Amino acid sequence: MQAIQAVLIPGDGIGREISQSVKQVSQVLGTGIVWQEYAAGAEYAAANGELLQPGTLDAIAACHWALKGPTATPIGKGFRSINVQLRQRFATYANLRPVRTLAGVPCRFSGVDIVIVRENTEDLYKGIEYMLNENTANGIKLITREASEKICRFAFDYARKNGRKKVTAVHKANIMKLTDGLFLDSFHKVAADYPEIAADDVIIDALCMKLVQKPEQFDMLVAPNLYGDIISDLCAGLVGGLGFAPSANIGEDTRIYEAVHGSAPDIAGQDKANPSAILMAFGMMLRDLGQVENAEKLQTAILDTVAEGKTTTADIGGTATTTAFTEAVIARLQ
Repeated sequence: MQAIQAVLIPGDGIGREISQSVKQVSQVLGTGIVWQEYAAGAEYAAANGELLQPGTLDAIAACHWALKGPTATPIGKGFRSINVQLRQRFATYANLRPVRTLAGVPCRFSGVDIVIVRENTEDLYKGIEYMLNENTANGIKLITREASEKICRFAFDYARKNGRKKVTAVHKANIMKLTDGLFLDSFHKVAADYPEIAADDVIIDALCMKLVQKPEQFDMLVAPNLYGDIISDLCAGLVGGLGFAPSANIGEDTRIYEAVHGSAPDIAGQDKANPSAILMAFGMMLRDLGQVENAEKLQTAILDTVAEGKTTTADIGGTATTTAFTEAVIARLQ
């Protein structure tokens, strides 16, 4: 298979352990990926005074493909989040977060299969905030028609390509009539171009209630940046937690995949972490690279290993190590 250059950012804490799982699986699958590895995160910053190893951004720009583990941002020291830096630098305007219930993972619901599409470049996360005086801070909620239509079209295109039946817009336009009103208007304008896909909208607070009551009623959700961030983690909680929540940040020519859970410093270096999320993110990457067969083999191997329950990590009640879980997945790939 032709060699593919891609950047791997292991990150902090358990990131190095779960990234090793990816490298092993990639080799067994014969993906042809050549990993260019770069350090980033709070641990790197503590030793070097900067969050990203020099050359990281240039390497991503050259490769157009990257996979990252969890990274922490030092609190109160003036560092900007790595995730925000990457999203803004590479204009990865769409954040794609699929969540589904998995056999073998304890949770309160069944039949959940939701895809969250989050606008990734503006809203309050644009970072436009300032002090009006020493006792008053102001943050600007920036919503543009261009970005709103772009993310909504991405959601409907994904629905069409992947056989999804309904896309629901998330908003608070009853209160924020101009900003969220513009997003909602953009959504319905785009929806008219996809008559075969049902389209509706729901106010964010009502959505949160409905998600914890009957999440299976939702198919796809598309949301501005802040709401999308919140409901992504909420939905992950519906299906057993962030240990099974992969993510992709998608731009016009660059894609960055990640495990969205934290760096878990309390278990770092102990071979206890669940690598499922980063392996699932790697599966999303393989699918987008056109390696559909490899992506499906990996997804099936993860799901079957978890469902069997013999080699699972402590976060879902098992006793297996990261190494043992990875080996169990690899055994199903061979």
